[in-house]
Amino acid sequence: MKLLLERLKNNAQFKKIAHWMMIPSGEARPRLWIKWFVNPFFHKHKKGSKIRYRTRMDVLPFNLFEIGKKAVIEDFSVVNNGVGAVIIGDETLVGMSNVIIGPVTIGNHVITAQNVVMSGLNHEYQDISIPISQQKVTTKPIKIDDECWIGANVVITAGVNIGKHSVIGAGSVVTKDIPPYSVALGNPAKIIKTYDPVSNSWVNTRTKSVD
Repeated sequence: MKLLLERLKNNAQFKKIAHWMMIPSGEARPRLWIKWFVNPFFHKHKKGSKIRYRTRMDVLPFNLFEIGKKAVIEDFSVVNNGVGAVIIGDETLVGMSNVIIGPVTIGNHVITAQNVVMSGLNHEYQDISIPISQQKVTTKPIKIDDECWIGANVVITAGVNIGKHSVIGAGSVVTKDIPPYSVALGNPAKIIKTYDPVSNSWVNTRTKSVD
């Protein structure tokens, strides 16, 4: 059986047919039979977690989706694990109208406000003889550590890590890693405060004063 599955996995024609059976051509949303009868056996919904009724779950069985204990995904959000796993930690709140495209890992006790976009996916564009939509995609994982607060309308780009207990101001575009215990804002996001354990206070990095 293992040998058969390996051969099927390496068979391009079979993979094409299997993909079509799971997802209609040119779409990201899985077919209903996948949603109802397949995904429940592959994905983890821990105790007390909630996915609101109006959330669009474009999740498939061949990549991981996991939502932690007492975590909530609010209405009008979109979650897509088609090119990479999406993992949401315990007691994390994903705000209304978020877009999460894997590979994305969100830690415990994280808050994301409205209209946050985080995508571990990028499209290739270098070959000008082929439409960008038909070129391959690349992925770089996004990771948001525990206890972070992500403000409204923030965009987090592929490959970014946001350290523990950090805050990203509303409307920011995060293109580089943010270290733990930092406040960052702007486009591109820049660090404006860091926590100093010696003085037990938050220090403004622009003025070096305690806020």
